[in-house]
Amino acid sequence: MTDLHPFIAGLPKAELHVHHVGSASPRIVAELAARHPDSQVPTDPEALADYFTFTDFGHFIEVYLSVVDLIRTPEDVRLLTFEVARDMARQNIRYAELTITPYSSTRRGIDEKAFMAAIEDARKAAEAELGVVLRWCFDIPGEAGLEAAEETARLAVDLHPEGLVSFGLGGPEVGVPRPQFKPYFDRAIAAGLRSVPHAGETTGPETIWDALNDLRAERIGHGTSATRDPKLLAHLADRRIPLEVCPTSNIATRAVADLDEHPIKEMVAAGVLVTINSDDPPMFGTDLNNEYAVAARLLGLDERGLADLAKNAVEASFFDPAGKARIAEEIDAYTAAWLAR
Repeated sequence: MTDLHPFIAGLPKAELHVHHVGSASPRIVAELAARHPDSQVPTDPEALADYFTFTDFGHFIEVYLSVVDLIRTPEDVRLLTFEVARDMARQNIRYAELTITPYSSTRRGIDEKAFMAAIEDARKAAEAELGVVLRWCFDIPGEAGLEAAEETARLAVDLHPEGLVSFGLGGPEVGVPRPQFKPYFDRAIAAGLRSVPHAGETTGPETIWDALNDLRAERIGHGTSATRDPKLLAHLADRRIPLEVCPTSNIATRAVADLDEHPIKEMVAAGVLVTINSDDPPMFGTDLNNEYAVAARLLGLDERGLADLAKNAVEASFFDPAGKARIAEEIDAYTAAWLAR
């Protein structure tokens, strides 16, 4: 078999499902932990591999929140955001919609306007210095309830930083029904934001239906259980509603038992627009390049197939038309040059 890793490494890419705090590299997590010695997070980057081994989704959320607690000042926010972009640049990610949970920071005492200024400063610097275009999805932490939903909607609608394009919902799905968040999504959509909730990761297809019907989802985060409902699969395919698929994440959180059992093959066979993403890459010991390699194996893709997969993410993104066209043309030119060698 052809080794596709070199091709993937140079392939221009977009990423649509990747979390802000969850993208902190071991180096940055260890540095933040050293700044805040009252934390339980290890200060040794090598020890973080064991710390980031999860028993189930609930344990993942517990560990994730312990890392969130390391982000305590606007300087922490700015450092994290720019370093995430630096890691993206190394992977030839041209555009990313980074999921940010501002409630987690503002409720820990970071001034909301200082928080917005920090992410915006990092965004502008990332584009100017690294060539990475960042946009934001403000995300409700579902486990924190309606208080968090109210605060997230207020921050998104009232402060609305320049890079903000979408409104999401993450955290546990079990015991956190999607319909209760409808008023907050309605407000965000009325303010011009796009709806991108997580759904069907650790629950059944009914959660995806709720996200579509009540939250007016334009993309679905994960959507792993969609393949259990042929009518839902057909609906997603017919309406061209993308799924943000994160294979390694689904194994790490035990949402899927084994990579060879991942439903991505059924999604693609049904004609669903599938995008490949890394979710919380350092926590899951992966990155977007690795996720493309996983997808290539699961779907039996060659270079052209991988280029098409990369263009799926560009198509499904909320980048402006000129930006989409620019990245799609770059993918085509790169692929043609590679195959001509």
